[in-house]
Amino acid sequence: MTDAVIAATGLYTPPNSLSNAELVETFNAYVERFNAANAAAIEAGDVQALTPSSAEFIEKASGIKARFVVDKTGLVDPDRMVPNIPERPNDQISILAEIAVEAAREAIARWGKDVSRIDAVICAASNMQRAYPAMAIEVQQALGIEGFAFDMNVACSSATFGIKTASDFVTSGSARAVLMVNPEICSGHLNFRDRDSHFIFGDVATAVIVERAEDATGGWDILGTRLKTQFSNNIRNNFGFLNRAAPEGVGAPDKLFVQEGRKVFREVVPMVSEMIIDHAGELGIDPHGLKRMWLHQANINMNEMIGKRVLGREPSTAENVIILDEYANTSSAGSIIAFHKANDDFSAGETGLICSFGAGYSAGTVFVRKR
Repeated sequence: MTDAVIAATGLYTPPNSLSNAELVETFNAYVERFNAANAAAIEAGDVQALTPSSAEFIEKASGIKARFVVDKTGLVDPDRMVPNIPERPNDQISILAEIAVEAAREAIARWGKDVSRIDAVICAASNMQRAYPAMAIEVQQALGIEGFAFDMNVACSSATFGIKTASDFVTSGSARAVLMVNPEICSGHLNFRDRDSHFIFGDVATAVIVERAEDATGGWDILGTRLKTQFSNNIRNNFGFLNRAAPEGVGAPDKLFVQEGRKVFREVVPMVSEMIIDHAGELGIDPHGLKRMWLHQANINMNEMIGKRVLGREPSTAENVIILDEYANTSSAGSIIAFHKANDDFSAGETGLICSFGAGYSAGTVFVRKR
């Protein structure tokens, strides 16, 4: 068996940044209209008044200051509060595939090799634009890649599960190199009328190329991968093809992203921290000696707590990379954005951790060493 290497990464950032202030202005306009329209029912106790939000509340609760989105016009319109993303005809590339291809092209350019060496494409993301044909196959066609392609969904952990799958294909000899993409248009499944969650997500796409160690020039040795799942209802999205079979439920709040945030924090932080420490021990790695952690970017408080438990002390900003202030939570792509943007200062032999966690519950750890 051969070893696997992360050879290159790519990032596509949408052109539209949406600040907390802009988001709050729209949300509060909606709240004011709702409370005015339902004043009598609120006074009678039949309807609960909505509470305005603030940019300060959002930043304190999450660490998020802004997010990138594929469309901003619909999100700053209090009458809509949904992105404007027109459906494209079937003979045009779909928007999810389009942003995945943009990220992939950067990864391929950084890799510096021909796509003929890529034998498989994996599209790993929290929400696919359609059931079939697979987004991965559309990406494969757009890039002119031979071989096979498929979609996989493990919510926010999709990228680490995708790296593990790509690594297994490479080490088993099933592929020389694998392209793994994470297109996330999270604004499409977010309820922008929910004060507790309207600020959480942003849109982005990332890409990772995994190839055989003997073919790689530079890159990152994959020292070990571990995956874990544990069923929980605390993060959920019930949108699906069976909704049309129960039309009375269409439009219900749980057809978009919903979560029990406090429960998620209490349960996921120890689960992920213990998983990282245990996996490091199995690999003979001292977790206190990690140069850097590229964690899933869900909430700054979660990341700081996990970092403290893993390192045994307060992590520095260089050790525990945070990009969610600019990008917000981008589901599967968050840890890859962090890795992509903050690894140039590594020397050969230095070790870091890519880790994701989210709905499922699911979690994935990928320990890497600079070649």
